[in-house]
Amino acid sequence: MTESPPWRLAGTPTRRLPATERLFTGGVVAAGLIVLALLGAIIVMLAIGSAPAFRAFGAGFFSSFVWDSMNDVYGAGIMIWGTLITAVLALLLAVPLATGCAYFLTELLPARLRQPIGTVISLLAAIPSIIYGMWGFFVLVPLLARAYADIAETAVDTPALYDVLITASGTSIFTAGLVLAVMILPLITAMFVEILGATPVVLKESVYGLGATRWEVIAHVAIPYGRRAMVGAIMLGLGRALGETMAVTFVIGNATRWSPSIFSQGSTIASTIANEFAEAGFGSMKLAALLALGLTLFIISFGVLAAARALVAPRTPS
Repeated sequence: MTESPPWRLAGTPTRRLPATERLFTGGVVAAGLIVLALLGAIIVMLAIGSAPAFRAFGAGFFSSFVWDSMNDVYGAGIMIWGTLITAVLALLLAVPLATGCAYFLTELLPARLRQPIGTVISLLAAIPSIIYGMWGFFVLVPLLARAYADIAETAVDTPALYDVLITASGTSIFTAGLVLAVMILPLITAMFVEILGATPVVLKESVYGLGATRWEVIAHVAIPYGRRAMVGAIMLGLGRALGETMAVTFVIGNATRWSPSIFSQGSTIASTIANEFAEAGFGSMKLAALLALGLTLFIISFGVLAAARALVAPRTPS
């Protein structure tokens, strides 16, 4: 039995949908299928292109810290390490600043200034990443290089610190993490402003009425109330940091030798692909290794987004 469309009264005869309705429905379905087809095409391309690398190196591709283009020996360990550590550094630097900035905008700043300053923060999030990379290269890199040298001179009597700083480079994993933190700070701040602004005023006034301080209000009311949404905002910032290419390429040094120090040069998955893709011949093992890196980054990014959805999903009572 054919069901009546939801907008018709029960018992009325059914009839064909209008042509415009059928066209709209078909267009929506086609749009959804196109998105799925594009996603599938990307996965298939990466899987087929990276197959030679996985056949040659197996699961050791993910754990090997050797990237030797001369001998066609490739491992993703250095790039995975660089990608994860720069993203984590960016979050460690950006999240506390974003929280403080969002609270300042929502609670302490006069109402007449909130809109213009909030607009400026939103515009900062729209700055192209290459601009951040150039700023990092021409400003941060020489500034940090001088700072490392000056601190090393005063740390001669502390061998452990001296050994780290005397070999530290202005272009380094730490510099990349710092630039990424500056990049994702406006994004996370803008979302935190919306989240903290959604906290019911009655809750905050009730806690203030009990004699709570501003710190206690934000720590025990505002943040717990918007915790799920804040986690989602942080994960979105993490997703951008993981996939960033140009800004990181400018300041990380693009070294394929592993070092445990965050003050040494390194590489990320995205920066390695950007630097070496032009040198990889069609059908070469290097091209397969770069496509395997792309597949690895896809899996990491997909995992981050899946974790974000799981964390912000509402809990159903058992």
